[in-house]
Amino acid sequence: MSWRLSTIFSIGGAFAGAAALSMLAAGFAVSAIEDGSRRAVRDALDTQGMVWAEVGTDGLQVFLAGTAPDEAARFAALSVAGQVVDATRVIDQTVVEEAEPLAPPQFAIEILRNERGISLIGLVPAGLDRQELLEDIAQATDGAPVADLLDAADYPAPESWQPALRHALHALGSLPRSKISVSADRVSVTAMVDSAEEKRRIETDLARRSPEDVRLALDISAPRPVITPFTLRFVIDERGARFDACSADTEEAREHILRAAARAGQEGRAECVVGMGVPSPHWARAVEQAIDALARLGAGSVTLTDADISLLAKPGTDQALFDDVVGTLEGALPEVFALDATLPPPPDEKSAPVVQEFIATLSPEGQVLLRGRIGSARMRDTATSLAQARFAADAVHVTARVAEGLPEDWPMRVLLAIEALSHLNSGAVTVTPDSAVVRGKSGRKEAGTAIAQLLVDRLGSSEPFDLDVTYVEQLDAVAALPTPEECEARIAAVQDDRKIGFEPGSARIDGTGAMILDEIAEILKECGEIRMEVAGHTDSQGREEMNARLSLERARAVLDELRLRRVLTSGLEAKGYGESRPIADNDTEEGRETNRRIEFRLIRPDPAPEEQTGLESAEDTGDKEERKEEAGQDSTADEQN
Repeated sequence: MSWRLSTIFSIGGAFAGAAALSMLAAGFAVSAIEDGSRRAVRDALDTQGMVWAEVGTDGLQVFLAGTAPDEAARFAALSVAGQVVDATRVIDQTVVEEAEPLAPPQFAIEILRNERGISLIGLVPAGLDRQELLEDIAQATDGAPVADLLDAADYPAPESWQPALRHALHALGSLPRSKISVSADRVSVTAMVDSAEEKRRIETDLARRSPEDVRLALDISAPRPVITPFTLRFVIDERGARFDACSADTEEAREHILRAAARAGQEGRAECVVGMGVPSPHWARAVEQAIDALARLGAGSVTLTDADISLLAKPGTDQALFDDVVGTLEGALPEVFALDATLPPPPDEKSAPVVQEFIATLSPEGQVLLRGRIGSARMRDTATSLAQARFAADAVHVTARVAEGLPEDWPMRVLLAIEALSHLNSGAVTVTPDSAVVRGKSGRKEAGTAIAQLLVDRLGSSEPFDLDVTYVEQLDAVAALPTPEECEARIAAVQDDRKIGFEPGSARIDGTGAMILDEIAEILKECGEIRMEVAGHTDSQGREEMNARLSLERARAVLDELRLRRVLTSGLEAKGYGESRPIADNDTEEGRETNRRIEFRLIRPDPAPEEQTGLESAEDTGDKEERKEEAGQDSTADEQN
């Protein structure tokens, strides 16, 4: 019996040992499989740069956890793990990083205008009234057809979007051939105009109207003028060496001509128009040679009209010197150019013949006087009509008398005198049977050149004339405008020892304030449209909200009074600062009186670096700095103010 029990225990022990060994072996096998799967998946993910993913195992299951930067990265991690182990064993426990809110798009419009009409391309706020925009464009461009290719996005418009768009539409109305790019913080204008004078006028106008917080980039070009005839006249006399007219076909040619003039005694930088219509590519060389020849003679004039050169020496010039200079010049001139050289005889001091003349005079006040001799009553009527057409009709006075024996070309000379006078702001033109003399002042730099071309065209290049036209910047309609800084300083000077006063506790301007506003209105009329802030300030007596409201009402009252004085106020902005910006001590009556004031300050846009514009920068985003202040709340003002 004991043998049988011993046998049974032995067999049972063997089975128990075998079971334990089997369980231990199975545990090691499972652990090896888990570790192998985890390492293999980890290595594969690291190879792909997916270090964000965490790998765990539980038996045959492989768990992926961690925060994926986006949905695509999450899917890629699952795919990599599924290539290492059976995809059914991969358990996804990853999450996707919460995406940042989408930045609002940058609104921008490209406006293209040409003879066929206007095209609008770009992205605008959904809240923009498209019909109103099209009506504004039609009004600014006299009904030019518009192709609307704009897209819209449902985001709020930046605060400066509307001012920038209004400025772009103003520019569009002045530029029939243009491309205008407008965004919330920039207006870029590329255009072509008909003349340099128009370019200068438009650039000045757009710069003065530029809104606050909106940068303005201008690229306005003007074609070179067509000069007909292509004219140059250089004179050396007792007044020195100078150009009466100067034309060149290129910038390089102009520099060569000006250097020749400097060698001949020209002082300072002369004006020389670059234009089209040159008769020969060797124009500059011919001009240099002609000026050098005149310099050798020492006095006289040389006139080039297209390919004709007229060299007029001073009476009394040595004949041998004259012949030598003329011979040298004739042999050196480029082909095409023809020389006509004249040496007048010495003057006869014993007999001074009486010359017949016609004189047209323009006073600085705009009064025109026509006197001297004229060929007939009909011709006098014709001259009067031309003068009235060129000047104010009631400013023309005629005292010229009808005379006989005048040259056949006298009517042409009379009309020529009036035409030449129309280029001046003041001066006189005298014509005789064989000469013309022009003296005066003009606000146009090119007036002298225009008159010289007119005289050469009508009289011929060989006939002498005397031209002395002075450019006066104060007469220039654009250059004479005071700068915005000068306007600000002049207004401040008016209030140096006085100030705009108000009735106590109200926005009603008192008598002294009205007289000061009369002076300020005259200054603003001279300044044109400039952007200024009319700022109201109070002392600290009373509640802050009441003072803010009162200061704003007073600033608006000043604006209303300026409008009554016919001042353009589109560029003026009323603001009320209340007691927030004292310039004196509010603890004394004198200080409080000083703090109660109205100030005129220029609105200057902050400088900013150049950057891409239009649709090319539609994806760019940037922080914009808020620069506008809220002024005032509705309430009643304190009696102390």
